[in-house]
Amino acid sequence: MSGADAPSKRPGSILFVCGMNAIRSPMAEAIARSVLPGTYIASAGVKDGERDPFVDVILAEEGLTLGDRKPQKYEDLADGFFDLIVTLSPEAHHAAMSATETEATAVEFWPMPDPSAVTGSRVQILDAYRDLFRRIRTRLDEFKER
Repeated sequence: MSGADAPSKRPGSILFVCGMNAIRSPMAEAIARSVLPGTYIASAGVKDGERDPFVDVILAEEGLTLGDRKPQKYEDLADGFFDLIVTLSPEAHHAAMSATETEATAVEFWPMPDPSAVTGSRVQILDAYRDLFRRIRTRLDEFKER
């Protein structure tokens, strides 16, 4: 079977999880929706969070949007099944591993920095968010090529 004829190994559904579903996981969700058409994409956080306005700025620069979505908690999605859970922080990875230990769900850890920890000028902070965007986009581009 040639590469073009081989069935795709891409999961049909992916959940991105981070600490509060405010920065890393919603950004990954928006990027994944643009680069993985036909794949069901969602995101959640381990704890309650508030939407981060810097995420909206960076996504808008790239022609992407989260629309009116609000942060949601991982435990609220507990009855949902995903083929793959991508965790973006150690806290999220621990929670996903514990929650899926009796399931056939694959879990991958893609450690990503938290740009909200960066201090300085607005430009410096936005650069940290842009760096996160590039890191996630690179991982998703590599993932797409599997």
